[in-house]
Amino acid sequence: MPFNSLVYFLFLPATYLLFFVTVDRWRWLVLLGTSYGFYAALKAPYLLAVLLTVTGISYVCGLRIAASQDETIRKRWLWAGTFACVAVLAVLKYFPFIESYANSIFGLNATLSRTLISIGVSYYAFQAISYLADIYLEIEEPEQHFGHYALFMAFFPKLLQGPLERAGDLLPQLKRPYRFDYDAMRSGMFLFTWGLFKKVVVADRLSLIVDTVYNDVHSFTGFSFIFATYLYAMQIYFDFSGYTDMALGTARMFNINLSQNFNSPYMANSVADFWRRWHISFSRWILDYIFKPLQMRWRDWKTWGTASALMVTFFISGIWHGASWGFVVWGLLHGAYLATSVFYKPLQKKIHKKTGLEKTAVLKIWQTIATFNLVCFAWIFFRANSLSDALYIIRHLFSGFDSNITSALLTSGKISLLILLCSLGIVNLSYIFIRFSDVKTKFYDKPLWFRWSIYYGLVVLLLVCNIDIDSMFVYFKF
Repeated sequence: MPFNSLVYFLFLPATYLLFFVTVDRWRWLVLLGTSYGFYAALKAPYLLAVLLTVTGISYVCGLRIAASQDETIRKRWLWAGTFACVAVLAVLKYFPFIESYANSIFGLNATLSRTLISIGVSYYAFQAISYLADIYLEIEEPEQHFGHYALFMAFFPKLLQGPLERAGDLLPQLKRPYRFDYDAMRSGMFLFTWGLFKKVVVADRLSLIVDTVYNDVHSFTGFSFIFATYLYAMQIYFDFSGYTDMALGTARMFNINLSQNFNSPYMANSVADFWRRWHISFSRWILDYIFKPLQMRWRDWKTWGTASALMVTFFISGIWHGASWGFVVWGLLHGAYLATSVFYKPLQKKIHKKTGLEKTAVLKIWQTIATFNLVCFAWIFFRANSLSDALYIIRHLFSGFDSNITSALLTSGKISLLILLCSLGIVNLSYIFIRFSDVKTKFYDKPLWFRWSIYYGLVVLLLVCNIDIDSMFVYFKF
């Protein structure tokens, strides 16, 4: 059930009303039942079975890890649970890839994979793995109540696209008594509406231009590719951060705070800084559960060990996004950026010191621009429909100006383009105000009539400016 669907607009208030009138003792059951209903609305019954399987396996393995004092047995239960989660994820995510290759090699015409979807599986599988690892490392105690644990896995605001939550952060919030909080409800509704605006007014309009270029690359060249790639960088950010705002806003209405997933990622002044700001919960996950163990294992290799751990970590990050060579290359590119910086950083510091650029605004601006362009270059492989399309785009990036971009810009008309430009202006101005002033506190201190004028204004903008296309969130497919 997408957050931007009419069904969800009915589901959310109905769920809240049921939750509100239920006594504390049974509220977890209301949220669990509605979360399963939310997932079942995807009309793929096997997904619910997969969620229950991953939940059951990780619950039992967690209890067994904690119950044993024998290190060998503890490790066996950890690996058994982890292997089961990865196996479930691999079967659902990579079956289309395997089927496609089997068809081409053996001359088959199998189409079973077309009926399979894996929405949300990678998020709750990773969440289960981190739960088991934290119990094994004795960071967390296992949850004894199966219902509470099942809700931790299935809580609907973060089920489909995250954020990836740790047990220590989310479980205590799900178990505490609920008290109505006007401020939490107000800010939750506002955040949800703001996220919806970013998705249906900004990201969906950008997608029309980007899709026109990227779905027919041989009709464009040069400047069109550069422009469309920059627009895609904005589209995927507004799409994913819009979803995250809606997830955080929904959870806040139930007095639950989910992890923040974005922090102005395109303001990063290095690729490492970018990953501290982009998809933060996922970045922390791969840092804690893949990079750090590998770096520790290869510590005798010193700098080469760190670089190798980064390459492997981002290779896994690439294939986590899907069975596509484009995602693999995207992951390897980011791994290469970071691995190169491990070797280059000492020399870079010397150069900055000698030239007097160290800690200057000019250097920071240059690093931000360079980082943004490196990230955009990698987005080409992420967005292109195939590896050959991505390579075609790169070969023709600097082939001059292409007037076809004008028709791409006007795909949905001049009015739509004007709305897009105005919307981008509103969103960017809001970021500037939030970054350089305490606008949130000042806004909530304003008179009632002013605040509700803004709320109604945002709703009117949504109704007037949303674009009528059937678009999924970009990260649904991961």
